[in-house]
Amino acid sequence: MNHKIRLGILGGGGDSLIGGVHRIASNMFDRYQIVGGCFNPNPTENNEFAAHIGIPLNRVYDNFDLLIEEEMKLPEAERMEVISVLTPNFLHFPMAKKLLEHGFNVICEKPLTTTSAEALELEKMQAEKQVVFAVTYTYTGYPMVRQMKQMIAAGAIGNVQKVDLQYYQGWINPIIHDTHQRKTVWRLDPDKGGMSCCVGDIGTHAFDMVEYVTNLRVKQLLADLNYRYPENQMDVDGTILVRFSDYCKGVLRVSQIATAEENNFTVQIYGETGGFKWSQENPNYLTYLQEGKPMQVLKPGYDFLSDFAKEATKLPPGHPEGMYDAMGNIYNGVAKAIRGEKFTHGSFPDLEEGVRGMHFIEKVLESHKNGNVWVNL
Repeated sequence: MNHKIRLGILGGGGDSLIGGVHRIASNMFDRYQIVGGCFNPNPTENNEFAAHIGIPLNRVYDNFDLLIEEEMKLPEAERMEVISVLTPNFLHFPMAKKLLEHGFNVICEKPLTTTSAEALELEKMQAEKQVVFAVTYTYTGYPMVRQMKQMIAAGAIGNVQKVDLQYYQGWINPIIHDTHQRKTVWRLDPDKGGMSCCVGDIGTHAFDMVEYVTNLRVKQLLADLNYRYPENQMDVDGTILVRFSDYCKGVLRVSQIATAEENNFTVQIYGETGGFKWSQENPNYLTYLQEGKPMQVLKPGYDFLSDFAKEATKLPPGHPEGMYDAMGNIYNGVAKAIRGEKFTHGSFPDLEEGVRGMHFIEKVLESHKNGNVWVNL
């Protein structure tokens, strides 16, 4: 009988939204046990948070380097098997690199690193170490996204010819107009957030999603970004034209200054004979369009769905499957990979997807800086 996978967590303490999502997701399929971590750079707050969630303080470390040092002293059967990196972007690479050097499996928030060169270095190290590395593009875990992916692969809409993805948020809008407030947000600080804010944070979700569901690869892109103020160094809005080929094209529209929008992520994929529409704010409904036929709305929990979608569904029809469930499906896929069990391709976003995300960010910035021109990806 397999024991639970011993999970460590870096970051995600206090009132962190993503920390809660990861902790709940890891418990969803009873595959993991959180055994320790470093949740906060402040030692007092770190210990208080660990006690609050019931983690023994002997496995809670004041800093990342101490965690590595002490965990490596433990017998392999006791030390952490996989570590989730939930820290600000600039820490992803140094932490992931050191984890790989010591043979840990890794689950990392996106964007993977702050440069594509760093991402490629991680990819090379992972190939050498032969460990599991997941990048948490959460929305790929939704049952109806996985249903869409399977149906497109099976030819349900014919060859893809048009894509239109929108990810609109408004949370930066009240911040961006205040010079002082802008300086308090780490995502608007290049030293912490990396080279991009909006494209790095949510544009990568749209980019990963379009490649995930279509099984195609973007070959070229043209970007027009908005920084809103001349002294602001980080993009907060953008429109990106993408080409898969000369005859298959589309657009990714992303914004964090779409006033009063919450998490409006929509996916529209059109093929020769039909199309799909899906919205993250109503994730249980996948609209299936076919030429000359009535519109269908597919929902989770039914036997006629693909095995991949059914595997990702935990509740009977009519019960909402949400963001926690989506992340839980990713953690379940990682667990299968760690344990050497059979899993469907696409069960979790892998390191290659993280690397492509970093190339995407750099090419978007290059296109915009050079006068909104086409660049090869």
